[in-house]
Amino acid sequence: MHHHSNLLQTNGYNHFHEKGNISIHTENIFPIIKKFLYSDHEIFLRELVSNAVDATQKIKRLASLGEYGGELGDLTIKVSVDKEARTITISDKGLGMTADEIKKYINQIAFSGALEFVEKYKDQGVERGAIIGQFGLGFYSAFMVASQVEIVTKSYQDAPAARWICDGSTEFEISAADKTERGTDIILHVAPDSEEFLEQYRLNTVLEKYGKFLPIPVEFDGKVINETEPIWTKNPNDLTDEDYLKFYETLYPFSEKPLFWIHLNVDYPFNLTGILYFPKIKNELQLSREKIQLYSRQVFITDEVKDVVPDFLMLLHGVIDSPDIPLNVSRSFLQADANVKKINGYITRKVADKLNELFKNDRPGYEEKFSDIGIFIKYGMVSDDKFYDKAKDFVLLQSADEKYYTLEEYKAKTEATQKDKDDSLVWLYTTDAGKQDAYIQTALTRGYDVLKLEGAIDPHFIGKMEQKLEKTSFKRVDADSLDRLIDKGVTVESVLSEDEKTSLKSLFEGVAGAGYSVDVQPLSSDELPVVLTQNEFMRRMNDMSKMGGQPAFFGSMPMTYNLIINANHPAILRVKDSADSNLAKQLIDLALLSQGLLSGPSLTEFIKRTVAGV
Repeated sequence: MHHHSNLLQTNGYNHFHEKGNISIHTENIFPIIKKFLYSDHEIFLRELVSNAVDATQKIKRLASLGEYGGELGDLTIKVSVDKEARTITISDKGLGMTADEIKKYINQIAFSGALEFVEKYKDQGVERGAIIGQFGLGFYSAFMVASQVEIVTKSYQDAPAARWICDGSTEFEISAADKTERGTDIILHVAPDSEEFLEQYRLNTVLEKYGKFLPIPVEFDGKVINETEPIWTKNPNDLTDEDYLKFYETLYPFSEKPLFWIHLNVDYPFNLTGILYFPKIKNELQLSREKIQLYSRQVFITDEVKDVVPDFLMLLHGVIDSPDIPLNVSRSFLQADANVKKINGYITRKVADKLNELFKNDRPGYEEKFSDIGIFIKYGMVSDDKFYDKAKDFVLLQSADEKYYTLEEYKAKTEATQKDKDDSLVWLYTTDAGKQDAYIQTALTRGYDVLKLEGAIDPHFIGKMEQKLEKTSFKRVDADSLDRLIDKGVTVESVLSEDEKTSLKSLFEGVAGAGYSVDVQPLSSDELPVVLTQNEFMRRMNDMSKMGGQPAFFGSMPMTYNLIINANHPAILRVKDSADSNLAKQLIDLALLSQGLLSGPSLTEFIKRTVAGV
């Protein structure tokens, strides 16, 4: 540090003027700061206003400890813009600084931090920046938009006011100032390439974005722009449902009401507060526009929360505030940090506990919401084993008759009827109750139950369940004839001879054409005359590749259908007797209709007509 100083004592008032150079080796630090430090220039305002908030909170703290006896007065931070003068001013009534403190904090600590940062990262494209707290770099973001920055400040201690001026080269000047009130004004002389920030509305948007919940009032354009005590900073016992809903509306105006919420509040082993809301999702993996917002001490940081919040909860809405999340210079995340992992685990646990409590305390209410929350629960179970262990008690399965069961309850319901000859439990399901209705009805007449698993996450969920549940498999209700889906080891006698089977097979092959493999089997007479099936494994791969997460070639393989001709059905016996290829075609159409592969008269009507025609 080189300075030339001449300090004069005149009339007991300290007049001083000092010029200096911040550092000898780097002349070009500001262009680097401008270019690399932050991809987003607007955050200069976040940094400078955050500094003003810190200075104000410190004076409040000193006053409360009895270390500052002066009047606190109105502590509002003011942001103003003067288009004529081309300046933006941020004024606080916080601690203020003495000339020596300016030299120490602005010239030495913050600047050497900036310097060290640049030296260290200039070859690496900088995104992997260092931690902001370590460098106190926030102040220098001012040079992203200003060609000259002035600080005018008066300390709360008995010291003369001081002015610091720097034009973005490495030279600065410090001199006496005539400020009489405690606090700091930072005056930015806006550079030609940043004139957008001289527009009221532009500054307003930036303040709205980063400063909506700052803990000290911030005034811009004659009005206070922030709510200083947002509800996540309050004690949950002091809040009503109304408060939570109102806050949700502040965050996401015009959204449907959330289903419920979780108030996070932990101070060990890390600090974290916040409120997470479960929005209405309606079964779609719709990517939510409203994201969770991350704050650090009420300063908005980002809505990219991917490492802090477990993947399956990324569709939640709300706010998380933690000073313990490490932010790099551009305040994008450091992923590998242990705190982030702990926070992630904590959020998972809190969500599981909340769901469990809702399930236990109000099952009817929980069932009512299940079509919305099932997606989170299933996604969580698929992606996170710790969550699975808790959720297996409160995940619900819905029967085709709309009734809900826990895994335990459903096991109890199906144990007596749906075990196969190897004593394994088979759970039948439908992916589209409308299209697969004929199969569902057949299963129900047999005394079997059918589950509705119609969501995009369900193919993955089924796979996870089969991995986790003992001796239990899931089969889609139309994947085979019932006797094969739940193979009890009972053989049904065929009323047809082998020759009759062969001629039926070739008759149906002729009518069906390519893309179908035809098989004549003796099924019980309560099955459909022609059962159209798809291989369970291939179809599941297909379903999963639609949603992503499966090799694409499964998706592109043509699906072949098996036509099982029920050799014991009266309608088939009639085809055999009359070799009626027209009736054969109707029966195949019926099978196609029952899979939704053909549209036509309503299915039940069609079945009645065809089968009654026998």
